[in-house]
Amino acid sequence: MAGKDKNELIAAAQQWLTENNGERKSTINDVARLAGVSKITVSRVINQSPSVKKSTRQDIRAIMELINYQPDPQARGLAFRHSFLVGLIYDNPNPQYVVNVQQGILDGLKGSDYELVVHPCERNNPDFIEEARRFIERQKLRGVILTPSVSEDEYMARMLREIGCDYVRIASVKLDDDRHMLVSNDSHGGRLVARHLCEHGHKRIGLVMGKKGFRSSEERKKGFEEGLDEFGLRLQEKYIVQGEYTFESGIAAGHHLLALSPAPTAIFSANDEMAAGVMQAMRMKQLRAPDDISIVGFDDFQIASNVWPRLTTVHSPTADIGCLAAKHLLSMNKDGSGIPAPVSKPWLVERESSGPLPEIS
Repeated sequence: MAGKDKNELIAAAQQWLTENNGERKSTINDVARLAGVSKITVSRVINQSPSVKKSTRQDIRAIMELINYQPDPQARGLAFRHSFLVGLIYDNPNPQYVVNVQQGILDGLKGSDYELVVHPCERNNPDFIEEARRFIERQKLRGVILTPSVSEDEYMARMLREIGCDYVRIASVKLDDDRHMLVSNDSHGGRLVARHLCEHGHKRIGLVMGKKGFRSSEERKKGFEEGLDEFGLRLQEKYIVQGEYTFESGIAAGHHLLALSPAPTAIFSANDEMAAGVMQAMRMKQLRAPDDISIVGFDDFQIASNVWPRLTTVHSPTADIGCLAAKHLLSMNKDGSGIPAPVSKPWLVERESSGPLPEIS
């Protein structure tokens, strides 16, 4: 700065307004000259760089407001060789999960000039990484946010590093450098479910696992088994059923578990959709939760409060995670560095679908 105080800045801006008399739009060069800084410094302030002192930032923003300077987003994108777009790349069978993450990202982008574009993909498609690369390069994305199970793909992460695209991976465990990760700690949620059911006296417990190939499914099972171990219990193989993270797979899993002899006294489903499906299978056999069997889900999406009895479940703050991912992505410097992403932790929400072990079990 040239050492101008606030009054000098105001006087300089007013003189500029008088001289131009509204005949031409202000430019970044005008802002730099009036603030007594370089054009690069102004650009850094416009792009919210943390490298500019607070007092300098305030002076530059004051000048911008006084002479009504409006940065051109398109020109800014060209100058920095990227657009003002952030991408969400996902492959998830649960639409509510995607909606929640998307809303969180939008909240995180508020006030940043950045917009969100989405790219659904099929991880089983052999061309899905190349398609993602074309999407990123075509849109000139500032960076991307990856959700499970795409976030768990090491080839995807390698491609992003090769093309120099900033990214944040949302996953149940740490899979990358801290600056690229936002960990949801699904195993912790699984442990909470096990403790809850064991404290209610349940020992014969069924598990409906999530979709194969999803790390979250394995982590929820891992945490559940660790929680059972704290009470001296083991998950029996015959009470484990593979699900698909869908309502329909929950119904099928419920029918399978209810047909066992003896049937479980409690069932943990790796997401709420499947838990609702298990409850549907119970209704078809005229059984009720928790009088006959306790049911616990995972995620705490809207369906958990809409079914009756309302579902005991693990609350995974999906929207908050999306918001944190967006803010963390924008905080990265051009070299991909930045503060480590925060760690998220789920918690148990007790409702009416679970309770003490039935007297006859």
